[in-house]
Amino acid sequence: MKVLVTGGAGFIGQHVHRQLVAEGHEVRVFDSLRSDVHQGPPEVDNLIVGDVRDGAAMDEALSGVEVVVHLAAKVGLGVDLDDIDDYVSSNSLGTAVLLRAMGRRKVQNLVYASSMVIYGEGHYECDRHGVVAPGPRRVEDLERGRFEPPCPHCGEQLRPGLVHESAAPDPRNTYAASKLNGEHLAAGWARETGGRVAAMRFHNVYGPGMPRNTPYAGVAALFRSALDRGESPQVFEDGHQRRDFIHVHDIATAVTTATNAIKQGRGRAAGAGQADEAGRAAHGQEAGFVAYNVGSGVVRTIGEIAEELARAYGGPGPVVTGAYRLGDVRHITASSQRIRDELGWKPEYVHSAAF
Repeated sequence: MKVLVTGGAGFIGQHVHRQLVAEGHEVRVFDSLRSDVHQGPPEVDNLIVGDVRDGAAMDEALSGVEVVVHLAAKVGLGVDLDDIDDYVSSNSLGTAVLLRAMGRRKVQNLVYASSMVIYGEGHYECDRHGVVAPGPRRVEDLERGRFEPPCPHCGEQLRPGLVHESAAPDPRNTYAASKLNGEHLAAGWARETGGRVAAMRFHNVYGPGMPRNTPYAGVAALFRSALDRGESPQVFEDGHQRRDFIHVHDIATAVTTATNAIKQGRGRAAGAGQADEAGRAAHGQEAGFVAYNVGSGVVRTIGEIAEELARAYGGPGPVVTGAYRLGDVRHITASSQRIRDELGWKPEYVHSAAF
């Protein structure tokens, strides 16, 4: 089939592009090559250089396309409040322009790169009050090194667990809000056009080609950059933050699995053999739209990752700084059982020196 990959010249995009080509698909790449992401010319074929906010360019790029894989976005937590309009413009407006162009071109299938950050804090349980949602982080707590979120009812320590796709979203920074807004726009588009959407909620991605030496990179990339400079990785808070790190190859196979399924009419988004509309609503889904958590299923702490990287690259050990970012969350790990059950995907890589 003919697939358009927006952001296809980026870190994840290049891996998705190669995987789609390996599976025999005809792939067209659309990328703005923005300077805060790309340090050199990308190694991709059939590249159209353009901005997803350019409606005419998007309309032309969609000619003959059957499925769109929408990866183009401004990523990361950001540097300061001056980034807020760029996130909204690049991510929310960019997705809206793409969806409008898809509607005009009658392209019915979308695989949307979302993120686990849309959940905010993950799943927590209190011994007295059961499942609870922690409140916003307080500067006074963080300054005193009180990083664990307390129960909002009794103040006792909570037990973190795995979050499922049916959990209520709670975005706690601009990037998270923009990615959730993209999901909402895509769900509305699917409802109005009869289109199909698979929203892929990626966890922390690592692997060959991951961006480094940029404040918008992920934590594994930042640790690698420090080690390359002969410096200790700087670990925020106390290093006990729980995350799920997934290899970029597994992300690529998850995306191509969803791409094939949505075009072939398989899976919940296509409505094939699935529950009725009331059943979908009970799982936080709409007809034509489904979200999938995409993680490795292995829970690691930030401190463990820093130590593993330091050993693997023979660098100095990590330094736990106690510093914090207010827009961060303490623990976020999710169950990826839905994509395993519905689409038959599972990760192949385990964490190693491949970081």
